[in-house]
Amino acid sequence: MINLRELDRKWQILWGVLGVLGLIGLGLRLTEGLKITNLTSYVSWGLWIAFDIYFVGLSAGSFLLSSMIFIFRLEKFERIGRLALFTALVTLICALTSAWFDIGHMERFYKVFLYPHFSSMMVWVIFLYSLYFIVLLLELRLVLRKELVALAAEKNLVGKIANLFLFGNHDTSKEALEKDEQTLRKFGMAGVPLALGFHGGMGALFGVVAANPYWHSAVTPIYFVIGALLSGVAFLCIVLYLFWEERDAYFEEVIKSLKNIVLGLLIVDFIFEWAEFSIAFWGGNPEHTVAFKLILFGPYWYVFWIFHLGLGVFLPVYLLSKKESTISQIVTACALIAVTFMAVRLNIVIPGLSFERFEGIENAFVQPRLSFHYMPSLEEWLASIFVIWMGLTIFYLGARYFPLLHSENSSSGKED
Repeated sequence: MINLRELDRKWQILWGVLGVLGLIGLGLRLTEGLKITNLTSYVSWGLWIAFDIYFVGLSAGSFLLSSMIFIFRLEKFERIGRLALFTALVTLICALTSAWFDIGHMERFYKVFLYPHFSSMMVWVIFLYSLYFIVLLLELRLVLRKELVALAAEKNLVGKIANLFLFGNHDTSKEALEKDEQTLRKFGMAGVPLALGFHGGMGALFGVVAANPYWHSAVTPIYFVIGALLSGVAFLCIVLYLFWEERDAYFEEVIKSLKNIVLGLLIVDFIFEWAEFSIAFWGGNPEHTVAFKLILFGPYWYVFWIFHLGLGVFLPVYLLSKKESTISQIVTACALIAVTFMAVRLNIVIPGLSFERFEGIENAFVQPRLSFHYMPSLEEWLASIFVIWMGLTIFYLGARYFPLLHSENSSSGKED
């Protein structure tokens, strides 16, 4: 177990190394622009967009679970509600940063709010991003009110930020906290369709591209939502394992309950994927199958067969379907699913752009930026490391200043 409140030296060193590498990547992106990438005129989306939809999925999955806990007052999962909510916020920030890196002129991001074109699916997705972000902040304000009030009393920067976040309301009476709980349920109810629309809209961003048969499908938004639930709940299992300091019977009960949810979602996700591949090949239309052939037999075949199917599906199914799976086996399976799900996101973004729409076009004009071959550059990976490092840093700060897990006496207002 990693104690996120008191990191030992080896984790401090790892955090420092990631920070140095990530800040180098950030500096290169800010000073050199998109020329540090291996993106081309044909493959205009790459690693950063794949990370964007990957983190968005983690966020949506965690948020939907937290909403179910708050709406239906699921006692078994009551203690993990605020941690799920915080996880949703951290991963959303990572997603927004990854998408920001992909913008040519990063300083112009605000213009989509000033000059929106509502005929564009991208605009709708950005507005849903923003609304979802606001809902997450408001919900966290409600579940962390007492801790924020305590921090606001401190005469430092943290206190000033906490006071600003409270909007001047420092009431922690029993009546105020009960009202917060009622408001939280309402936010949760509103947040479920928002999260579904938010991540389904991300799927629709790909699905509405009629010129790309690989993406153009009515089930693409549904496929995105199922993937979000699967990766988000699996990732939350890892976070729980890191945050939960007392490995008691209740901890085992929660992990084993989440195991059943993850296994069910993994099977459903695989069925959707099988349907997507089998229908495309059954039809036999070359325009529909070219991207699938790239995934299965192209230069990066191992991403699908080894990382996704082998490590991300078959091995987790084996570990989770065992009648008496141990906690370490469950967490290992969830870690494999959550980490290798990045392969799914890469196989959505890149193969859909890596084939010729017109035969011979790649040879008509020969130039490094006019290629259908794409491999992320070192600089792209370094900037992505910054995003991961930033997320880890926010998790650490959250664990340091807030009890993100309710204690067993949380119903009476006591905390860890």
